[in-house]
Amino acid sequence: MVEPAPQGLFSDTEAQADAKTDAGPIHSTGVVPSQGLRRAIERGEIKSTEPISEEQIQPASLDLRLGPVAYRTRASFLPGRNATVGQKIETYGMHQFSLDDGAVLETGCVYLVPLMESLHLPYRTSAMANPKSSTGRLDVFCRLITDEGTEFDHVRSGYHGPLWVEILPRSFSILVETGTRLLQLRVKQGAPRWSDTALRELHSEVRLIDDDVVFEENLKRGLLAITVDAQGIGDTDLIGWRARKNTDLIDISKIDHYDPIDFWEPMHAQSDQGVILDPNDFYILSSRESVTVPADHAAEMLAYDTLVGEFRVHYAGFFDPGFGVAEYGGEGTRAVLEVRSRDVPFMIEDGQVVGRLMYERLTALPDKLYGRDIGSNYQRQGLALSKQFKRPR
Repeated sequence: MVEPAPQGLFSDTEAQADAKTDAGPIHSTGVVPSQGLRRAIERGEIKSTEPISEEQIQPASLDLRLGPVAYRTRASFLPGRNATVGQKIETYGMHQFSLDDGAVLETGCVYLVPLMESLHLPYRTSAMANPKSSTGRLDVFCRLITDEGTEFDHVRSGYHGPLWVEILPRSFSILVETGTRLLQLRVKQGAPRWSDTALRELHSEVRLIDDDVVFEENLKRGLLAITVDAQGIGDTDLIGWRARKNTDLIDISKIDHYDPIDFWEPMHAQSDQGVILDPNDFYILSSRESVTVPADHAAEMLAYDTLVGEFRVHYAGFFDPGFGVAEYGGEGTRAVLEVRSRDVPFMIEDGQVVGRLMYERLTALPDKLYGRDIGSNYQRQGLALSKQFKRPR
């Protein structure tokens, strides 16, 4: 049954026509797909100081671009209900510099950059942001901030105003410029909820992970557990990468450019031993399971789950519609984990639960899909580093 569309991004029949009638129903709640994002741009609900390109529009998210200036600040902050980001920068800002010709953001320093894009969201429409996959895999801590915001990465329903990104490079200094894309934004209508029953039904249709035992034993609160590979899969014993100290900087614009060995230490399986996470180090690991996100859904990995350990398991965390789907070239795609322990060394063993996926329905089937339509760098990924590093030939 097709649900009536709410006031907002899909409030007229022309918008409904964007989702072809033979491509599935239109729902009143859920994540807005690519064609809905285009309509939001056309209607001025997503604005920008420069034209938004089709390349920025992903199956269920929009890439956001750095504006022309950056601010070095003394500390991270949230504006709170009665202040703008600009007002806080007047108090905590140290200096301002241009990004037009490129600039280095150094490790351990906090920066704030206004984004080109801004929002004029309608009632019942909110938004969430995540670092892009390549940003997270470089251990660049990025968070979205709004005026009068009380939460990072969350844009409240009906928000009208500018967007800012807080940037903290942790392992590598990075070179960025005006227009660099570090964050992605997904727009959401309403507040859809998932149950264990609904997730079981979806798993029976598309097999969300390729291990039914893990699925059943660890399904909880509508969240799907993911376990870590600490033994190597197939004919390799490579289980991860540890970021090296005191490396050269990384130019975000360079693709397939850097030798991984100059920046990363390979980690190999140690018989039946697991991996001890040092809180001073950053790791790239992967899930044992391959993951599937059907074309009419998106997924997000929760960054923290203190029930399974004191560590952060993901920075980017957003999985597009079509991720891991065989017909779009994604069979066998595993989740890459961006891991940093908190406070104390922590042992994780092969097959241990390390994170949980939250699936969300889209309001309609997108008109482009992960892998097949957008030339994804990470479809069918194994233990993949960010796209700036050379891939094995």
